[in-house]
Amino acid sequence: MLNPMHAYKHYSFDLWLTLIKSNPSYKKQRSRYFFDHYNQANKPLAEVEAVFRQVDLMCNAINEKTGKNIDADELCLMVISLMNDNQFPLHEVDINALCAEMDQLVFEHLPVLYSDNTASTLAYIKDDLGSSVSLLSNTGFIKGETLRQVLKELDIDQYIDFQLYSDEAGMSKPNPDFFKLMIDRVFELKNVQLTDIIHIGDNPKADVDGANAVGINSLLINSNHLSITNLIPNATQHLFSA
Repeated sequence: MLNPMHAYKHYSFDLWLTLIKSNPSYKKQRSRYFFDHYNQANKPLAEVEAVFRQVDLMCNAINEKTGKNIDADELCLMVISLMNDNQFPLHEVDINALCAEMDQLVFEHLPVLYSDNTASTLAYIKDDLGSSVSLLSNTGFIKGETLRQVLKELDIDQYIDFQLYSDEAGMSKPNPDFFKLMIDRVFELKNVQLTDIIHIGDNPKADVDGANAVGINSLLINSNHLSITNLIPNATQHLFSA
């Protein structure tokens, strides 16, 4: 049985709702941008926001089912099409310019760390335990390339040995091949067994089921009664003793 307080040699983390969460103002400004620039059907802003939620949920479910990845530019085109009742001339969209605008919005409304303990826990894993750390994240409207810069801005990239994103790999969790890609990278870093690796995330299907399917440990946090500090022996005492 998994003991989350055990010190593992490698910690793989999900990103969204595990280490970071979205800035609410980002989603509002993103919807406002589409409302202002692509709203030929004159839909109300609330309906544009609803289309974003619809596309996000639908494509997440598809990615989890197929193990593939629908990219950010495709998601944006879906939103434009749906908010215009599939009547918008998509060939007229400058998709590179649109993606650049979306990236700018990300940095104007930067995601935030999921909790006050996120950075401290990562530092403890790296510095005190001497373990390696990686990210294994499904992406949506924000590309992996952009997320790498976000983690620099949030000053937690220093604790992460490597980052794997679904849009770059062409695979999404819980696809076993995506997890195996992570495991292969870990094996390149150090001599470990599968039982020395744990994957942590908030999604029971993508994170827990995906990790268990390839024979590594898993821990569900944030969507249940556990937090990131449950990974560390005597974590509360360590994190708050300063």
